[in-house]
Amino acid sequence: MGRVSKKVPAAEAENIAAGSDSTTELVVKKGSEREYVVSEHSSKVLDLRLHTSSKEKLLVAALVAVTLYIRTTGLQSPSEVVFDEVHFGKFAAKYIRHEFFMDVHPPLAKMLYGLVGFLGGFNGNFNFEKIGDDYPSSVPYVFMRQFSAFCGVSTVLLMYYTLKLTGCKPVVCFVTSLLLVFESATATIDRFILLDSPMIMFISAAIYSYIKLDITKPFSFLWYKSLVASGICLGLAASSKWVGLFTIGWAAVCTVIRLWFAIGDLDVPARQIWKQALLRLFATVLAVLTIYIGSFYVHFSVLNANEGDATSFVSSAFRASFDHNSLPGPTLADVGISSIVTIKHLNSPEAYLHSHGHNYEGGSKQQQVTLYPYQDDNNRWSVELYNLTTEPKQFVPILDGTKIRLRHIMTARRLHSHDIRPAVSNVDWQNEASCYGYEGFEGDPNDDFVVEIDKDLSKPGVAQQRVRAIDTVFRLHHAMTGCYLFSHMAQLPKWGFEQNEVTCARSGIKPLSLWYIEDNQNLYLDQDAADKVEYKPLNFWQRLLELNKAMWNLNEGLTQHHVYESSPYSWPLLLRGISYWKGQSGQLYLLGNPVVWWIASFIFVPFAVFVVFKIFRWQYGSRLTYDASVFNYLNYMAQFGFGWLLHYAPFFLMGRQLFLHHYLPALYFGILALGQTLELFNSYIFRSRKFLSYALLVALLAAAVFGFLQRKAIVYGGSWSEVKCSASKWLPGWDYDCNVYPVEEPPSPVVGSLSSQPVPTSSAINFDEAVSVPLKDEL
Repeated sequence: MGRVSKKVPAAEAENIAAGSDSTTELVVKKGSEREYVVSEHSSKVLDLRLHTSSKEKLLVAALVAVTLYIRTTGLQSPSEVVFDEVHFGKFAAKYIRHEFFMDVHPPLAKMLYGLVGFLGGFNGNFNFEKIGDDYPSSVPYVFMRQFSAFCGVSTVLLMYYTLKLTGCKPVVCFVTSLLLVFESATATIDRFILLDSPMIMFISAAIYSYIKLDITKPFSFLWYKSLVASGICLGLAASSKWVGLFTIGWAAVCTVIRLWFAIGDLDVPARQIWKQALLRLFATVLAVLTIYIGSFYVHFSVLNANEGDATSFVSSAFRASFDHNSLPGPTLADVGISSIVTIKHLNSPEAYLHSHGHNYEGGSKQQQVTLYPYQDDNNRWSVELYNLTTEPKQFVPILDGTKIRLRHIMTARRLHSHDIRPAVSNVDWQNEASCYGYEGFEGDPNDDFVVEIDKDLSKPGVAQQRVRAIDTVFRLHHAMTGCYLFSHMAQLPKWGFEQNEVTCARSGIKPLSLWYIEDNQNLYLDQDAADKVEYKPLNFWQRLLELNKAMWNLNEGLTQHHVYESSPYSWPLLLRGISYWKGQSGQLYLLGNPVVWWIASFIFVPFAVFVVFKIFRWQYGSRLTYDASVFNYLNYMAQFGFGWLLHYAPFFLMGRQLFLHHYLPALYFGILALGQTLELFNSYIFRSRKFLSYALLVALLAAAVFGFLQRKAIVYGGSWSEVKCSASKWLPGWDYDCNVYPVEEPPSPVVGSLSSQPVPTSSAINFDEAVSVPLKDEL
């Protein structure tokens, strides 16, 4: 069934670069009833994969030198904000100012940029408002970009040593790593203040650590060391971006493959397999959770001073945890008739019931009722009994089942609903919610709502019997139509200031019809003696859970169109890039090196054809006889194929904005698989004709260098000519602007001042889009 590879003495380690086959082996033994493959590598093979000879160190030094040059050249240009530096530079500044913000990504990579900026002398006084803003001298932007470049250099080194651990010869490791060096999209993201560079470094470190764990002898010191390292690196990746969760999934799949081979190895007792499985699971989960939770602990500790401008995305109890917040403070506990209150929606989002002097453009054309996330006088309502024409002379509590009306303080109109479809949610089970009335109008039955206290969600005790601020959660049941006051994530059009829609729903889910009172004033209660309540700050675990839910909801809500968004279907084909920055005589445009990109993206096609061919032959009685090099190729191609698929396929299920850079982790696995294919040519197909193997490596590297140099101007933002720019467009979707360049290329690189601007992604929220609605007096 198999062949035992030739054993090579340790003295031949220096000849690995020449193409010795000693770094792979396939040992097949005959058991009492069947043949089986030995799942552990021999000590000689391990020594050769783990050992770095003196000659090889020179090779690695050359690789580092080339990578440093490619990644660090010209980091000072442009001296303006580039693409998503708008977001991540701003977040770094907020860390330094201890000001809370909201983002869709876990905090680790952002905190690293904040730390680098702080060490570089940044005091957080620059806000990274828009692409093209000039960096003042107080911002160490070059130092912060150097951190990205350091991550990029580390990723290249990790690719080299990962390939070496898989049995690739140094010459193959060297050339494949250079393909990553000259991959244009990766080179671009490694030069700016972006999360992708540290995230991919952590992913590559996790792959390296896992492969090292996979090949070492179980339960040895190196095995335990690699186990801990792989868990830590997986945690670092997941704590930078949730894409790291796909890497955890890859490690789980590879662990199953590894244990499957161990189960088939008759030399390995079942007890050892169970022990290995449990240790891997326990150590990985513990390390990942420790890193992930720890990153949020530091995040909260650093940002604990000021609530910042992200208050609309977290609950008031969350905001109460900040040293400085804009919450109203202690308020009267008991809510009664004649109380002036602000009412908050309990879920998605936790914002205020709001109205203003603008009418719906459709439906009844009555006054709009919305949710508004910020404190405003237009959030204030007076509580009235449904059948009283005069104010009571004493405090009257609101009990479960009390029928009330809500009069909007600023416009004197009452909350109202009727059998008319809403402007946005135009479905049968939704009724319009509006404000209706005029001065002196006593109201009508369509203003009547019954208070229904949710006893399960209200604070145990008196808050379950009568309405109390903060402690009581309730629903507002419309007396005439039977619907419940309701809100959700749907937004009104521009004429409604894009605020969240409020309706009255007959079949809406209960969590979206829950409300509570935040601020309460009542002239019949003694302000000093009456019972008061305030928000109780959340503990760490509650904040952790709430923030992760908010991140998920925010991520799912990034559905607006972006001029440079793209479909996952287009990524392997490299149909279009992303404009990062544009000046009068230069630009930055994220586009992969087509030579590396296309080959790495489709390298699994011949692998799949080969596997299917072998399976068909096996079905017709052919024995699966493999050379050690072929067996090694199939093993790691399968592992890296799963990695590519797990980092690519999930994006087809996402409804949010997607961009070309989301493909880069999958591309990394593709380049690793390309290295395995080159090793197959080197050690098996061209085993007896090494000059052909070297010719292939040189030709591929030369093509990659050509692909990089042809478009280096859009990587570095340097000078070019219109003629050369146009000639470099191999596909019509490569829409970088050649008109910014002169017809003839100038003698020296020039980066001009800003002209038209690209658009940053929506990975963070633009709070400038919030519209403050004028008060009645101002209309």
